[in-house]
Amino acid sequence: MSYDFSFYMPVNIIGGSNILENNKGVFSEFGKRCLIVTGASSAKKSGALDDVVAILDELNIDYAIFDKITENPLTTTCYEGGRAAREFSADYIIGIGGGSPLDASKAVCVYATNPQIIDDGIYTEKVENKPLPLIVIGTTSGTGSEVSGVSVLTRKNGRKQSVSGKNYYAKYALADAKYTYSVPFKTTVSTALDALAHAVESMFTKRADFLTTQFALVSIKMIYPILVKLNETQNLPTQEERDILYFASLYAGFALNKGGTGFPHGMGYALTEDYDVPHGIACAVFIPQYLNECEKANPTLFKQVLDAMNSDKESVEKLICSLCDLHISIPDERIKEYVSRWETLKNFKNSPTEFNNEDAGILVKKLFS
Repeated sequence: MSYDFSFYMPVNIIGGSNILENNKGVFSEFGKRCLIVTGASSAKKSGALDDVVAILDELNIDYAIFDKITENPLTTTCYEGGRAAREFSADYIIGIGGGSPLDASKAVCVYATNPQIIDDGIYTEKVENKPLPLIVIGTTSGTGSEVSGVSVLTRKNGRKQSVSGKNYYAKYALADAKYTYSVPFKTTVSTALDALAHAVESMFTKRADFLTTQFALVSIKMIYPILVKLNETQNLPTQEERDILYFASLYAGFALNKGGTGFPHGMGYALTEDYDVPHGIACAVFIPQYLNECEKANPTLFKQVLDAMNSDKESVEKLICSLCDLHISIPDERIKEYVSRWETLKNFKNSPTEFNNEDAGILVKKLFS
């Protein structure tokens, strides 16, 4: 076994109970004016927004709220958020929510200090000025966006695409699982599947190493039995299980940040864009085939995954199919479009075998034709 690894994690992660109350000084570190970036409801329902606002008021920090972030955030909306930050003269940004608000808040920090970057220009234009500092507070257990240097946005043409690098890390991630307690059942399942996909995919990518593998295995061992229980009972997790899922999603985020994702994530974007399939489910539905490829590429590591799950390949496939429960039909013409579009998809090159866009087309036809 090779013990080689490299690890870059510039985010200061503080996790546990009552994290905001016990770390108020973080909110004074970057200035006296901030823009809170969030969606329409999750930050409020979770209680995180009220807790943040109470602390900002106590510290006499002026704030404005930008709550226009939707699922699969648009570059145009994030640009608008950056402009709002400039107009408010914000010293820093606070991102509150699931993956979409957190990814959006990273982009807002870039747009805020780089007015020359407009909308989709974030993919092509140079970031000339240092982004605003960012504090993130997660409210779902899945994306790992709190700890990664990745922001997944939606172009003006409706296609999802990520942007990543040193400009897309938060300064602080304040991680308190209690803000996930209000998440409904379907979202809980989808986000847990997303975290599982991050862990499984990142273990076998071309960029994976010893350390990412260890993070991924720990995450898988924590998430999988809870998914089994969710499938069997169709009941919400207990608070203890919520805690486990949340911190497991961060461990998966550590693995994802270095290893990246394989073809399930790249293919899953299309299901979200065209059929409104929740992101976690859209990726997880392709995990059984990914595991088949992983078994070919590295049988020893594949066995470690099954051992972490305390399961076998057939049972894993049945569980994922049951939890995804997808009933969509994709016409042949659209599948051909996907095959053409995926010809340059980097996720295939990062996957463990020669599985390519043509193979992907056959898989989609098998699953959804």
